[in-house]
Amino acid sequence: MSVATELRAPAKQGSDTRRIFGLAGNRVRVSEESKQKKEGLKKPQKVSRLVSETPQSVVQNNVSVDSSSSSDSSSGCCSSVKVASSRRKVRRNELKCVKVVPDGVEVAMPSPNISVPLKRCDWITPYSDPLYTSFHDEEWGVPVHDDRKLFELLVLSQALAELTWPSILNKRDIFRKLFDDFDPSSIAKFDEKKLLSLRANGSTLLSEPKLRAVVENATQMLKVQQQFGSFSSYCWSFVNKKPIRNGFRYARQVPAKTPKAELISKDLMQRGFRCVGPTVVYSFMQAAGIANDHLVTCFRYQECNGNVKKDLKPKIQEAADVAPIAVENTLVSRA
Repeated sequence: MSVATELRAPAKQGSDTRRIFGLAGNRVRVSEESKQKKEGLKKPQKVSRLVSETPQSVVQNNVSVDSSSSSDSSSGCCSSVKVASSRRKVRRNELKCVKVVPDGVEVAMPSPNISVPLKRCDWITPYSDPLYTSFHDEEWGVPVHDDRKLFELLVLSQALAELTWPSILNKRDIFRKLFDDFDPSSIAKFDEKKLLSLRANGSTLLSEPKLRAVVENATQMLKVQQQFGSFSSYCWSFVNKKPIRNGFRYARQVPAKTPKAELISKDLMQRGFRCVGPTVVYSFMQAAGIANDHLVTCFRYQECNGNVKKDLKPKIQEAADVAPIAVENTLVSRA
């Protein structure tokens, strides 16, 4: 049998293709009928063929990448929507806060009122008596040069041996009434009858020895005024007319008495004053501002020092006014 006849032999039943040895090599050529029948299934066959020929690991990786990319795109879309909505809310809030003000009109922004409690000496607490707090803030440690006020503080300091500052301050009006507003010239005239009335009315304030000491001290104070010109000049002469600034930081550092107080106490006793021990005298020095014992952390420490400068200004002014007069008198005497 020849080769040509062998090629023309009929194909086997059930097969739609036949083998042809052409110029392009060994190919599988599909007949026109099979093309028409399988034209609609051609593309899916290729896809299925590719999927079947592709390794399973590559397919899984591609599927995971596609799913992640799709999830990223969906999440990105959601996040962008959320950002847009939040921006809209912010813009709406900003529009609510904006207030239109005409040109040339100044608007004062409200400032928060924050009340900061003042720092006082440690023995003044939020539970202290208001009178005691006021005494600390307004009187204690302020330099005093008035004789009547100095005598009052001396009497109140003597009462500290039996009472406390809050108790004394609450009965201060009674003290002033009994002792004629602490006028030394009036108190020095108290006779025995007056002393008996003081014992009856002021028994809750001071004991009898203290009451008699007040009358005796008023008499001696008049003598000091005659000698030194004033009781203030006598008291301030012990500190060279300048208050003592101790600058203590803690309450435990504040002493009950000092060598200077002992010196003043000794001199007062020699002049006939009674019930004026070193402790009483130092309490008097603190109250009269002769010693500034406010703690350095207390707001009154610097204020009391400022009061000293204010007191010195009138004296400097007086000296400036007196100087031209003295020069003029000198020139007149020479002429």
